[in-house]
Amino acid sequence: MSMILNGTDGVTFNDASLQGAAASPFGLKNKIINGGMDISQRNTSYTSANSENNDDTYVLDRFYILSDGNDVIDVTQTTTVPTGSKYSIGLDVETINKKFGIAQIIENANCVDAIGGAVTVSFQAKVSATTKLDNVKCAIVAWSGTADTVTSDIISAWGAEGTNPTLIANATYENTPANLNVTTSFATYSVTATVDTASTSNLILFIWSDVTDTTLGDFLYITNVQLERGSTATPFERRLYNQELANCQRYFQTIGSQTLTGLQESSTTLSVIIPFYNTMRTNPTCTVISGRSCAIRNGSGDATAATPVLSNTTAGSNSVWTNIAGFTSLTVNTPCVSRLTVAEFIAASAEL
Repeated sequence: MSMILNGTDGVTFNDASLQGAAASPFGLKNKIINGGMDISQRNTSYTSANSENNDDTYVLDRFYILSDGNDVIDVTQTTTVPTGSKYSIGLDVETINKKFGIAQIIENANCVDAIGGAVTVSFQAKVSATTKLDNVKCAIVAWSGTADTVTSDIISAWGAEGTNPTLIANATYENTPANLNVTTSFATYSVTATVDTASTSNLILFIWSDVTDTTLGDFLYITNVQLERGSTATPFERRLYNQELANCQRYFQTIGSQTLTGLQESSTTLSVIIPFYNTMRTNPTCTVISGRSCAIRNGSGDATAATPVLSNTTAGSNSVWTNIAGFTSLTVNTPCVSRLTVAEFIAASAEL
């Protein structure tokens, strides 16, 4: 075996493969979940319908919008990607002249080893045009409040163009965010900081457009987001799809159409228990997904609640017990199971 060592390019092996950077010494190095934007359980397109694109609202799994107002951007899981990737998050300007971005809060258990040392964020990005979206920034933010009790809307004031937004109490920039000069072609960008804010308990990744002169339909695309220990950006760690989905389901999952079992408590209401696909971070909040129905099979046939309503809900980290109203002519005290003909209709959220 032969290899060529080049101080600029890295190590080239005899099969022409190139290792351009040292491997990270840390196993499972990426603290960001869903950095490749592969998982989007809530939807694949987020618009003003049902306020899906409001400020401080979750979109693709683990990422949420931060914007100077609501309906500033539409968000999509797009196939506009760099070579070797499947998805990116597309941020599409809907209200002009407003700052906007995305953020992810990292759970204390997943970042405690990074607090007090150097961390590096890297990601790939491009814009549709640099005439307006000409100042994209990235921040590593420390949260020094109670661990895992993070105020997700970390912006106190967005400020003037080119001025970094003012953060709320207990949120601190660990780096000095600066213009990354993102272009119309995908490239990798990185920032490094030492997490030295006293009493830091969580880390927050924040990437945003810092301009206030935008054009309707401008796009910012982001993918392959990584936050790792150390002062060097290493190649993006792409996890298996099932592993990434399980990671996401610790914080959010949809349930109801696959694993529901229970009893018809009255002619209109079920009493059921539904297990979660993966253990959740904490007892979640469970709500009906807009426009979804609940379909069951019982001893006398099938029944559907077109607009199900939950009540008396008790959720643990592994399952939820609830009443579901909205049916007609059920047979009291008859068992029921889910009928696999409709989409999952309950959203369970344990986001930070």
